[in-house]
Amino acid sequence: MRQTLQLNLPNSVKFHVTPEQFATLATHNQDLRLERTATGELIVNPPTGWETGERNSSLTAQLYYWYEDNNYPGKVFDSSTGFTLPDGAILSPDASWVSSERWNALTDTQRDTFPHICPDFVAELRSKSDALKLIQAKMQEYLANGTRLGWLIDPKRQIVEIYRASGKPEVLSRPANVSGEDVLPGFVLKLDRIWT
Repeated sequence: MRQTLQLNLPNSVKFHVTPEQFATLATHNQDLRLERTATGELIVNPPTGWETGERNSSLTAQLYYWYEDNNYPGKVFDSSTGFTLPDGAILSPDASWVSSERWNALTDTQRDTFPHICPDFVAELRSKSDALKLIQAKMQEYLANGTRLGWLIDPKRQIVEIYRASGKPEVLSRPANVSGEDVLPGFVLKLDRIWT
């Protein structure tokens, strides 16, 4: 019988894994949210607290209802889905969407486990433990890899940062809702459940 020991790592210690090692780790540690940077650094995220979980369920549900009401355009994914980006990073946005055209162009191999595609739309919901600069850098990485629209929703500051491929993020202070624009036509995320 193996004994499980807790390992506490300082921020200065980094582990690097190959994509294959990452897939094995993810399979054997499904209670953790694991990600991998483009340089192979392993990122271990603890499970979310109830507040973040409740907020994320509102975000994902609203996106799914839009998807259902619009005859299932593309694919909608929740926070447990990892994507292999063109730069080699494997990241898991809190909510995401990929157009039918881009999804259907993938081969079976490219769709395997962590699809080799960067979502057209991503949303990240900042939890109390998330460092703002790191999550902003993650949003920039999505853009650099092909995301067309991204939202960084920060309940602590009650701010939404809107990321577009066309330029600098737009910052909205306590908006009642945000629009999916031309990426998600007709989708409007109501933020009242996220702010409260």
